[in-house]
Amino acid sequence: MERRRFLEIAAAAGTASMTALAGCAAGWAGRRSADGDARTPTDSVAGIDLPVPDDQLVRAVGPDTIAAIVEPAFAEDWTGLDPDGVSDPTLPDGAPVVGVERDGEARAYPLRVLDWHEIVNDDLGGPIAVTHCVLCGSSVVVERIVDGAETVFGVSGLLWQEALVMYDRATESRWSQLLATAIQGPQTGERPAVVDSTLTSWGEWRAAHPGTVVLLPPPDSVPIARPDRTHPYFRSKYNYEGEDQLIGYDADRPDAVDIRTLVIGVVDGDAARAYPFDAVRQAGVVNDQVGERPVVVVVAPDGTLVAYDRRVGGRTRTFREAGDRHIRAAGSRFERTTGRAVDGPHRGSELVRANEYPPMFWRGWSNAHPETTVYGSVV
Repeated sequence: MERRRFLEIAAAAGTASMTALAGCAAGWAGRRSADGDARTPTDSVAGIDLPVPDDQLVRAVGPDTIAAIVEPAFAEDWTGLDPDGVSDPTLPDGAPVVGVERDGEARAYPLRVLDWHEIVNDDLGGPIAVTHCVLCGSSVVVERIVDGAETVFGVSGLLWQEALVMYDRATESRWSQLLATAIQGPQTGERPAVVDSTLTSWGEWRAAHPGTVVLLPPPDSVPIARPDRTHPYFRSKYNYEGEDQLIGYDADRPDAVDIRTLVIGVVDGDAARAYPFDAVRQAGVVNDQVGERPVVVVVAPDGTLVAYDRRVGGRTRTFREAGDRHIRAAGSRFERTTGRAVDGPHRGSELVRANEYPPMFWRGWSNAHPETTVYGSVV
């Protein structure tokens, strides 16, 4: 079956209500420092002075109109759920999910739920917030620690640079998902620690994490307040006709970067590079260098992009294809999805992830990293 464009998410969302627009996030810059602490506050970010003035914020909807989930519930699958009278309440293997693994525990957060609620406040190896943007095709997971204490993040209903602005209940500061930074309020300049996450399909995530559980839709999971609209969690919000087609993106013009081209980005120091889906697919395996970091980028079996540091056994390696599910270097085959070596001298070891954030649209990556280079083209 021919892969359906990831662009259709945005095309359909563009005709939806303004509520959907309030969740658009374009990218992030927050991360842990080398010693594991969140970055220190700053009075500017990406060349923008903080705090952001009120006249740069646009009110799309009211606070909590898009209701973040505050009491998530999980199960092995969606079998047996029937909150809206749907006759086939299952989560297909091809359904996109954001996967998180911490302290040996794995959880999946389906986009079918995130499309409606945009933020899931959870506790997995500590308090985290799982977020996703429909229009930008981006997802991010952060630790929800503000001013040294656990808090709850909600959707403010405001947009900044056409991107989601969150708020925290503890200080009522406003946070840009675009830059993972507080842009107004007492926490201005603070950046939460970013948690590793994966945008993949439910089937691939479950196969790689047999003990995983998956987020259940309301009423099992409880939002801040239930909005006054229907939640077709068991149908595609935009009538996708099979979510198994939503992970990859086929560009019409492989020599150009459309704003909604799916890319995976790698940063090392001041160097940043984006790898468009179509260019990586055509190359098969991309062996590259970003700053001082040697990287390998490939398409995983579910159709999403993955990037790893290509140093194995203390040496930089050149990878090549080894079927649809593996790549090979240094005498071992490595799973594309997890980076785990399945045979040879390095069996059991894992490649280090080179990307901090899952794949997102070019618009998001380029907004967060305006000086980025692009593999396979010049921007």
